[in-house]
Amino acid sequence: MSATQQASHINYICMAAALGGLLFGFDTAVISGAENLLKIQFSLDATMEGWLVSSGLLGCIIGVFTTGIISDRIGRKKTILIAGIMFFLSGVGCAFAPSFTILIISRMLGGVGVGMASVVSPMYIAEFAPASKRGQMIAYYQLAITVGILLAYFSNAFVVAVSKDQISNGVLNWLFSEQSWRAMFLIMCAPSILFLAALFKLPESPRWLVSVNRNDEARNILNTIRTPDDAGKELNEIVNARNKNESSSLFPISKAIRIPLLIGIVLAVLQQFSGINAIIYYGPRIFETAGIPSSNALAFQVIIGAINLIFTMVAIKYADKYGRKSLLKYGLSGIILSLLLCGVLFYTNNTQGYLLLVLIMVYIACFAFSLGPVTWIIINEIFPTNIRVKAVSLCTLALWVAVWMVGQFFPWLLEKAGAAITFWAFAVFSIFNLVFSLTVVKETNGKTLEEMNEVFISPH
Repeated sequence: MSATQQASHINYICMAAALGGLLFGFDTAVISGAENLLKIQFSLDATMEGWLVSSGLLGCIIGVFTTGIISDRIGRKKTILIAGIMFFLSGVGCAFAPSFTILIISRMLGGVGVGMASVVSPMYIAEFAPASKRGQMIAYYQLAITVGILLAYFSNAFVVAVSKDQISNGVLNWLFSEQSWRAMFLIMCAPSILFLAALFKLPESPRWLVSVNRNDEARNILNTIRTPDDAGKELNEIVNARNKNESSSLFPISKAIRIPLLIGIVLAVLQQFSGINAIIYYGPRIFETAGIPSSNALAFQVIIGAINLIFTMVAIKYADKYGRKSLLKYGLSGIILSLLLCGVLFYTNNTQGYLLLVLIMVYIACFAFSLGPVTWIIINEIFPTNIRVKAVSLCTLALWVAVWMVGQFFPWLLEKAGAAITFWAFAVFSIFNLVFSLTVVKETNGKTLEEMNEVFISPH
């Protein structure tokens, strides 16, 4: 296989695995268009409406736990396939749910798929990508999330437009007109089928194969993505690292794993404590104060989604050129500045006009090229192979708990303390993140996964 063919093969592998992020983003965003319709359909009170949204989060937590248990046993590829199947079943189940209970179960299945994909997709990419391009290729996953969110917004808008017309076919009229929320979920099956079709052509992770003593299979796969010399060298590094680490239990409380585990958990939690989800949810009201009508919510979502997408590409281009810490430093600086100034505008009651809107755009852009992708990159490259799935699962679980905490307490903080204090609170967490990133996080750029032992794993 020529060098060009090898490069194309590794790109296909990483992009196909990254499609798990697209389904993640689609599943997360599709509920935004369906929520009000479901509230009317099933006469939901506030408690049941909250359960509709949080059931997916509960599924995520189950998915993260499941991945930590099964991925080392059955392999990365089969685990990703299970996640894809969960996405598909969720789409079908939600679309044809005969009751609210079945709808909730189907939402939970989708959440399980999201949780599994959030652990195993970027980890699988990290185990295949060459050291010189690993940051770029893991960032594909974050890019796919932003694409999935944007596609869900457009998909929901398409369904809403179609629902206004009377459709002669009875089943289609039921799906797209009478109960259009069903079509919103059914459309999710299309990318799910694409994802599953792409996955069947993917090889198993060589690092997992070595961990279960299938070295010859690992060598054959490495020979398809590396030159013969590089493949032999990488296989030796993987085997040596396995032999070195398997004699000792590094997880979960060993001193040797303490620093990378601290880094992974803190970055995961502080990614959410920067307020990204809260600001996106609160965004329509922010745009309304800037003079954009609330009826134009889709325009807001598309603008946010487009900026998120464009600036994630900045991370893809520069994560391996300038390093992870540089992106964190500049991105967090922009995040802190924009949050502080947003707080000032709310405190002084100067939210009319476009300055607030511009600051929110700056915030989204800075998050998209730094905290968004870089957190996923670092979490998936700092742990030894023999404990990677367990450690990444723990960090990802911390991230989802932080998502829940922000979702649970943000409305309360906004009501009791006001928007200014809320924005400043997010800024304080981001300042802590900046100090932590500059002083504790170590640069991983250009190093193989096996060399991470020398960077992060302290002696026993």
